[in-house]
Amino acid sequence: MRLCERCNRLLKSQKSMGAGMGPVCKKKAAEEAAQAEFERNQVTIFEVLYDKEAG
Repeated sequence: MRLCERCNRLLKSQKSMGAGMGPVCKKKAAEEAAQAEFERNQVTIFEVLYDKEAG
């Protein structure tokens, strides 16, 4: 059997082994990726103010 790439627990199903992580860890990883993307797209007030001054 293989281990989860995220939590190192044993993976039992073929689907989990193919994905490299169990369903709970897969969901958490997707949520973290979505949060990181959200934070990457945020704009601060300073970025807005300095952009208007330059343009």
